[in-house]
This record gives sequence, structure tokens and C-alpha cells, in this order.
Amino acid sequence: MESVAFSVLICTYNRHDMLAIALKALIDRTLEKPDEVLVVNGGDEKADEVVNQYVGRSDVTVRLVKTINKNLATSRNIGIAECRGDIIAMTDDDAEVFPDWVTQIKRVYQEHPDAGAVGGAVLGADSAHSFISRLSDLVTFPSPTKPGTVRTLPGVNVSYRRAVLDKIGPQDTTLFRGEDVDFNWRVKKAGYEIYYDPAIKVTHYHRPTLRKFWRQTYMYGRAYFLVRRKWSDLYCVYPRRLNSIRSYLKLVHFGVSTLYQPVRAAMRFANWKDRIRAIPVLIVNDTVWKSGMVYQGWLERGKRDQ
Repeated sequence: MESVAFSVLICTYNRHDMLAIALKALIDRTLEKPDEVLVVNGGDEKADEVVNQYVGRSDVTVRLVKTINKNLATSRNIGIAECRGDIIAMTDDDAEVFPDWVTQIKRVYQEHPDAGAVGGAVLGADSAHSFISRLSDLVTFPSPTKPGTVRTLPGVNVSYRRAVLDKIGPQDTTLFRGEDVDFNWRVKKAGYEIYYDPAIKVTHYHRPTLRKFWRQTYMYGRAYFLVRRKWSDLYCVYPRRLNSIRSYLKLVHFGVSTLYQPVRAAMRFANWKDRIRAIPVLIVNDTVWKSGMVYQGWLERGKRDQ
């Protein structure tokens, strides 16, 4: 395949209405267009119809790849193999990139030749009106105000050098969540830096209800265990082994922090009304997150004992 400078990969599954909004932002509203947009559709034909509206444009190449939906990592691997860009950026079908998104990503790569991955802020599309969306801004997609190196970036707003992707290999398809954390850790282990810059912005339609918000957190907790089991040198909130005084103290902190860390997080809200109602919600959220870790650990232990 002939290479191009900048590709964008979007994976979609039965959300054609949101995909239409995402593509409009990416293709019609960006000031600097990507060279290529590749959509991997594991769902129904309605998404195909959305993508085909953009195929054949003169200012950007838009391509559709059909697949059978398995999980996000599988779809991304299919898309990465098809993308031709020297830089491959990723966003989701429930997000809208800002008009200068492509320009800002290119800028950061130029400023940081050692960057293997670059990404930025994820802003709730409904956060001005939705308390639940503001909760997601706080704990699910925290967006620092200053640029710098980070451990990981969310898959909704991230990009990679093609050479780095060729070096680290495909995403781990055994992971039902956390594939981006695993992927980014492999980038760092390969000797590259991961740069976050708040000027690289997307808006994202967060989970709209507390039930869905907590469900997402629970699944993240399960994935947290799986990724930490895979990488023994990746920071972990719980002790991997109880073999020292320090490990037992870490276990105590793992439990106690369920009460005080949500309070600290809630204090980052701008007004007291949000702070007060956030505390019980975030205590439940932290409990749900850690319950996911414990449950996944129990499942994995059962597999070993069989």
C-alpha cells in the first residue's frame, strides 16, 4: 500500500447515528483534513450507508472495512493493518474531534521526536448540563490542564507512529477492556514516550445513567486485574503478594482509600452542590471498581485450580 502522512481509524458497532456525527466533525469540520479515514464496521448496514456518503471525496480518502464484531481490540487490529498513515490516530464513533485536532497532533509529534504516542483531553459533550457526565470527566476521563508525559491515553483520543505500531505488534484481543492501557504500556516498554497535550481535544458522549456509569467502572476494574497480571512492573493499587509488612499496609490502604479518595476527588468539582452529591456516588464507584478486580481475581484463581 502507498503510505500517506495521517490516517484516522474509527471502529463502530450498531451506532450509525453517532457515527454520522463523528464523521461530520472529523471530515467536514476539521481545518486540516486527515489524508485517510478508515472505518471498521462490525455491525449493521446502516453504518455502511453513513460511511459511503463520504467515499469518493477529493479532499480526504474514506474507506470502509467490514468485519464480524468480536471486541474492540480485534476491530482495531484489523483497522491498523489497513491504515496507510505514518501517523495513525484513533477516535470512537461516540466522539467529535475539535476542528484543529489533526493540526495539534502533528504539532506535538514535531515538537517531540521521541514520542511513540500522542493524545489529549476528553471532554464530556453534555457536562454543562449533566452531573453524571461531569463525574465521568472527573474519574473516567480526567484531563490535566498541562502537557507532559503520561503512562497511558484513552483510545478515544490517541495516535501512534506507524513505526511504533509495527514494533509492538497488535492489541491484545483477550482483553475485553483495558486494551489501550496494555497497548500504551508496551509502547513505553519499547522505549518511547507517551505525550499528553490538552490542546488535542475531543468531546465524548459519556454514559448517560448511573447504572451505565457504574457498569463501565466495574468492567474497568476487571480489566485492571487482567492487565496488572500480565505486567508485573506496571503500577498496581493492590499488593500482588502478601509477603512483607509493606504489602500488608498496601492492602489496608486498598480498603481504606475507598472512603477518603472519593472525598478528595469530589473536592475537585467547582461548586459545593456537585461536591456534596458526588461523595456517595464516588464511594460506590470506587467500591464497584475494586469489586471488579476482586471478582476477576477470583475467576482467574478458579481457572488455575481446575
